[in-house]
Amino acid sequence: MAALTLRTPPRQLAPHRTGARTLTIPTAKRPLVYRGTSLVMGILNVTPDSFSDGGRYLDVSAAVARGVAMAQQGADVLDIGGESTRPGAAAVSAAEELDRVVPVIEQLTKAVRIPLSVDTAKAAVADAALRAGASLINDVTALQGDPQMARVACQSHAAVILMHMRGTPRTMQRHPRYRDVIGEVLAFLREAAGRAQQAGIDRRRIIIDPGLGFGKTVAHNLQLMAALDRFVGAKYPVLIGPSRKSFIGKTLRTEVGERLAGTLACVGAAHLAGAHMVRVHDVQETVHYLKMADAIRRQY
Repeated sequence: MAALTLRTPPRQLAPHRTGARTLTIPTAKRPLVYRGTSLVMGILNVTPDSFSDGGRYLDVSAAVARGVAMAQQGADVLDIGGESTRPGAAAVSAAEELDRVVPVIEQLTKAVRIPLSVDTAKAAVADAALRAGASLINDVTALQGDPQMARVACQSHAAVILMHMRGTPRTMQRHPRYRDVIGEVLAFLREAAGRAQQAGIDRRRIIIDPGLGFGKTVAHNLQLMAALDRFVGAKYPVLIGPSRKSFIGKTLRTEVGERLAGTLACVGAAHLAGAHMVRVHDVQETVHYLKMADAIRRQY
């Protein structure tokens, strides 16, 4: 029988190997400060049809209570969205989106002390949300969906999250193909960030997001997760949004409500790669995971 040789791993971990140890992201109000641990963005969908929690927080009071709860659980920022971007989702009017998000933002601004983000591709919605108290714009079209969005972001001094998406929510999952998914997504985000800067948006306020699940197969999403250090190496703050996504469900063969463990595995990979922010539904579990990971890391 062959002898079994155990190799003792080096006594070190390799998190944040390409990213800065600390980074301040200015927003329209309070800055976000990354100190080597991924910031946690809590998802608050005020929609009837989001893939995971659609309809749960349509009522303003329910949405505000959920936002307050996530802030108490340790969220660093809340992301409020009034239009579903799940695969196949139908578009809604600006008026309807405004009716959903603005009252929630107005109340949350008074109820929590953390920054608020508005998840929208419409300049009119972003403008109203910022006036109501939001500090960031999370745009799944990377400022390409509305020609006025860059102007709104620039004038308000909001931070902007630029996400990669191939197609639209209605078409993005129809046979997505890439020659080099990592290279193409990274090139798109660099170009989008360059356009934002040309429009007058301060580089420090630009966050990039590879767009897990937005025009990608399971293999594409896993490849992007494995190469997050390349995105961090682009020298922009990086947000990653794996929470309860279908690629986790297909990998683990689990339904939406059973994807917490898979989500936390992605959070761990993002944290080790130096990603600056993770966007999740399960805030308390994510905060606890990151705190435990850091407690272990400090012993090395």
